Amino acid sequence: MTTAAPVRTAVPAAVLRLLLPYHRTTGPGSPDPADHPEQLDQIRTFTDAGEPVLLTLPGFPCKSPNPAKVLGHLPDEGERLSLEFLNGLCARIAEVYEPGARLVICSDGHIFGDVIHVPDPHIDAYGDGLRALIRDAGLSHLDTFDLRSVHGDADHDTKRRLVTEAYAPSLDALREQVRADEETARLYRGITRFLVEDTADFTGSRSALQRECRLRAYEVIARSRAWGDLIADHFPRSVRLSIHPQPVGAPKFGIRLLEAGDAWATPWHTAVLRDAGGVARLMRRDEAEGRGRLVRRGGAPSHFEAEG
Repeated sequence: MTTAAPVRTAVPAAVLRLLLPYHRTTGPGSPDPADHPEQLDQIRTFTDAGEPVLLTLPGFPCKSPNPAKVLGHLPDEGERLSLEFLNGLCARIAEVYEPGARLVICSDGHIFGDVIHVPDPHIDAYGDGLRALIRDAGLSHLDTFDLRSVHGDADHDTKRRLVTEAYAPSLDALREQVRADEETARLYRGITRFLVEDTADFTGSRSALQRECRLRAYEVIARSRAWGDLIADHFPRSVRLSIHPQPVGAPKFGIRLLEAGDAWATPWHTAVLRDAGGVARLMRRDEAEGRGRLVRRGGAPSHFEAEG
């Protein structure tokens, strides 16, 4: 007994230490696995059973509809680098825990596509592009899951309604939480900012746009929570990752998708600029465009490379 307990603790801690350098946190982080008991418990359910660790990550929804931010509606170099990064993390887990790890990309574009003004065919094409990237690059530790995986052959509008009715909090309850909880308020402000930036064709005033985006932000958060609860039902045992910064000790673990310093930067809101040394950075397309030349892969726009 005295030997088993330390071993039972050491393996989950070794797995978690591989994730901690990439923790997206809302405040000071902690490199000590003991400060992340939720994740240790989640990992331990797999290591105790000798099974591969399963991680779930809602995200990779679709490209921003604002052409000033992205190169188009299909995955590009940003997604490719992020998927390779996540696959690499899973591969490294196998070095400290032999059964290794698998990560399910739970693409959430369809759940709020109508709210963020992205058509479903573009979201379908983006999801298919992610699958192609994973297959073609041999990213064997990654799987995908999206709204097409639930509720059979129903159309996207019906599926959105069914998931929202089953899982989403009421908008009144969400508004109260935004008023009472700073973490929720921070998320609300961040989503509102993204919606304002992503709206490229609004004909009204700036203040009218902000009012509209504040209303849409509540709906985005409600549906995102519904999607998270649906994922929890489909994957009841998993290490729950998030693209959003999370405080130390939270049930979800915020994860960076690259070495990007901006805690909000994601490949679906940006383009990639490679500097003269080959280092990739995520930034708005219009900014990257002014600092480098466009590079194509397979005839499609991929990223920018800095001159000289």
